[in-house]
Amino acid sequence: MTCRNMLAALACLAATPALAENPMVGGAPMLESRNIVENAVNSADHTTLVAALKAAGLVDALQSDGPFTVFAPVNAAFDALPPGTVETLLQPENKDKLTKILTAHVVSGDLSGADLRRRSAAAPGGYFHMTTLSGDALSATVLGDTLYIVDETGMSGTVTIGDVDQSNGVIHVIDKVLLPK
Repeated sequence: MTCRNMLAALACLAATPALAENPMVGGAPMLESRNIVENAVNSADHTTLVAALKAAGLVDALQSDGPFTVFAPVNAAFDALPPGTVETLLQPENKDKLTKILTAHVVSGDLSGADLRRRSAAAPGGYFHMTTLSGDALSATVLGDTLYIVDETGMSGTVTIGDVDQSNGVIHVIDKVLLPK
């Protein structure tokens, strides 16, 4: 198809993958024109993550240009931690530990699900290794059709919603809190 007139040009643009709509997350539209934090605050599934980002003082960092790849745990992932863990981490005296845990969910660059899948398939043993902003390690691997993110403790989170594009990177929603050693 060629884009020779205005109507044809609009049809071409509508068919372009770059204009594909982001998935809804936590009942809210995720707008590609918004940054990571601006979208996260609208997700009902990420209220604990947003509260933790605020407590750690990381809001400004995740609103910067990036690009960042964020593996964003849902509220249920935080709820699955031992009782009292989240409350303890949110206390001001634990800010450094909270910051380390949260930055262990962030990688520099804009890595799509396809990138992670391709790189894990090409990596020795099927694990694509990444260094997080905290300096810790994460790995991406694929089993069947499912993309997993594995932390330093060997625990893995499933990417439940991938490729949520942001103005400063991409979010992949996961079902576990990733922990550094």
